[in-house]
Amino acid sequence: MTATENGSPKQPSTDRSLPVIENFTRRAAVKGAFATLGAGAFVAAISPLRQAAENSSAAEFMQTHYTELSPDQKGDVIARLEAETKEKYGADVTIADDRPIPGTKFVYAINLSVCNGNGKCVEACHKENNHDRDTNQSYIRVLEMPKGTMDMEKGSTTYSGTVPKDDKFYLPVQCQQCDEPPCVDVCPVKATWKEEDGIVVVDYNWCIGCRYCEAACPYHARRFNWKKPEVPAKEINPDQSYLSNRVRPVGVVEKCTYCLHRTRRGKLPACLEACPTGARVFGNILDPESNIRWILENKRVYILKEELGTKPAFFYYFD
Repeated sequence: MTATENGSPKQPSTDRSLPVIENFTRRAAVKGAFATLGAGAFVAAISPLRQAAENSSAAEFMQTHYTELSPDQKGDVIARLEAETKEKYGADVTIADDRPIPGTKFVYAINLSVCNGNGKCVEACHKENNHDRDTNQSYIRVLEMPKGTMDMEKGSTTYSGTVPKDDKFYLPVQCQQCDEPPCVDVCPVKATWKEEDGIVVVDYNWCIGCRYCEAACPYHARRFNWKKPEVPAKEINPDQSYLSNRVRPVGVVEKCTYCLHRTRRGKLPACLEACPTGARVFGNILDPESNIRWILENKRVYILKEELGTKPAFFYYFD
């Protein structure tokens, strides 16, 4: 199997710089800012916010936090987002409000003995989650690793040629859905949180784009939208969810949600279905009969950067 010139197909950037963001588009940017900044600095800080607000609908700008919305308010928000998607992208979409399944804790595992670096998971994520086509964005990076280490910082996404290579193994990395997520702790406006089924989500209508969460994530698992995502109407996945794969606006940070628009409906993540080697295993760890439970009980599993105490819900193992 052959990898692309830049590693597995559509690998996201690993740029970790934090340049000044020119366009904040969320009302939440002003919450608590005056208490932190001096008056002059506060006025300067919210100037981009005021400019962005002029280009936003009043309903969007005044929308409250997702967790505080009533069912009727959620319905209004979703109807507005569906209409905006039609207007901006020319696609008819259905945006659901998929909630956690009671008695469920989702966990992922990857068998590194059979992952061969083909990158089909990256491609599937790119398409399923309505990522920007110009930047080839995806929530998954596949690292080509030297054998003998699980230190992801020693891996490379810029591999090419035929895979797998004899002296390498391949380490797919995405959001680890940590039980102690540092990304959640640093968000100044509580735009990201962990749900009952273990999935860490983002309210993209509440995110202010400060990128604190991106900097805090030790797995490089969050992505920032530097521009309006470009997705042709015929390529848009119309089956969407508010906290998942709806087209995200410019100026916000986004992340993997274990395809909650699928998994909370009893389906499997798109990356798992696309894997040609069967390396990926997903399920409810609270189900004693699940495959994922068997793996955690019978295999020697690894987690990335265990020393940080983030307690990932994403595991790796070898046969």
